[in-house]
Amino acid sequence: MRRILSLFRSSSGADAGAPYAALVAEARRPEWYRDGRVEDDMDGRFAVLSSLVALTILRLERGSEEAVRGSVSLTEQFIADMDAQMREIGFDTTIGKQVRGLVGALASRVDIWRRAQDGEEEWQAASDFSIFRDKPPCEESATFAAERLRRFSEQLDGADDDEVMQGKW
Repeated sequence: MRRILSLFRSSSGADAGAPYAALVAEARRPEWYRDGRVEDDMDGRFAVLSSLVALTILRLERGSEEAVRGSVSLTEQFIADMDAQMREIGFDTTIGKQVRGLVGALASRVDIWRRAQDGEEEWQAASDFSIFRDKPPCEESATFAAERLRRFSEQLDGADDDEVMQGKW
């Protein structure tokens, strides 16, 4: 996906440009598609990006008041980028419906990762749903994605709120 780096100030007042750019860079890492065998197409790239965004939103929600505002800004940045991506590929006539669907997919991922972090869902099952949805992966790919997302989540947990909002974890 093409990175949208408008670095705008969201309605919540927090700037999510830096963490969003870092998330896009992580989602573009070739290992996801080569070693993890995630489909290197729009759906696969969306799955990786939205999974990373969901984990970051949850991390920010556990932070200070400013971090919580940052989670709102990150969500807004994601929506703005998805809107721009849909327009770029020509979905102008159904853009609202398409973007609502993408936002719903992000919300589903936030929900499943919240349950996994609370111990109500197995991490592996959350990863399989979040990355592969209805295309069950081979065991090697599933393990790769789950461990990669676990390490990413641990990096977020090890960073303070300011570092996360600067895209440094």
